[in-house]
Amino acid sequence: MAATGEAQPAKHQEVGHKSLLQSDALYQYILETSVYPREPQAMKELREVTAKHPWNLMTTSADEGQFLNMLLKLINAKNTMEIGVYTGYSLLSTALALPEDGKILALDINRENYEIGLPIIEKAGVAHKIDFREGPALPLLDEMVNDVKLHGSFDFIFVDADKDNYLNYHKRLIDLIKIGGVIGYDNTLWNGSLVAPPDAPLRKYVRYYRDFVLELNKALAADSRVEICQLPVGDGITLCRRIS
Repeated sequence: MAATGEAQPAKHQEVGHKSLLQSDALYQYILETSVYPREPQAMKELREVTAKHPWNLMTTSADEGQFLNMLLKLINAKNTMEIGVYTGYSLLSTALALPEDGKILALDINRENYEIGLPIIEKAGVAHKIDFREGPALPLLDEMVNDVKLHGSFDFIFVDADKDNYLNYHKRLIDLIKIGGVIGYDNTLWNGSLVAPPDAPLRKYVRYYRDFVLELNKALAADSRVEICQLPVGDGITLCRRIS
């Protein structure tokens, strides 16, 4: 209770994986007022299917999916890439935003997870936009970087994969994204752990990847080839617009 005797908004006991807001009620208000009423039926169906999967914390949050969908429309993206697909919620959001002849190169090490969402993606009529490749992304990116014709060929790239390789991805993606194009790095506020004291009780995977995310954020802030904007949407997303 506050000194005035008024009840304070309920706060997370632990910073939420998909919302950095300290009030569960406020986050729920955003979802119920602005996100769920506008969520396409296919995305709702995929979100509900993914919620039953044991690794559901890996999925993109509904509010971030909405944000990505609008961003892609605002920049008129047509040729895109996604590294880290999981069941395909953000992939579906992207596919729905792209024009009929838009393309997504989708990279993930696990086809089985992608195939959970594939029937829903197919039913939504956007599967033809997706070129799914199973396997580690770095070898394919190296091949692409070696092909000069692919330099500057992507309008938008979304990265939601192994955090310990984010900087390795960035070193390659900067050549593949066009000048004026955007790279989005997900989870750049990493459960709010980046400002946690050293003795904070963090989950093992949060503590393990924390330093990699800190290193990424520092590197992006110093990269003169891009303009950046870090937003507290979902678990934090940093947008990098290539300028040189």
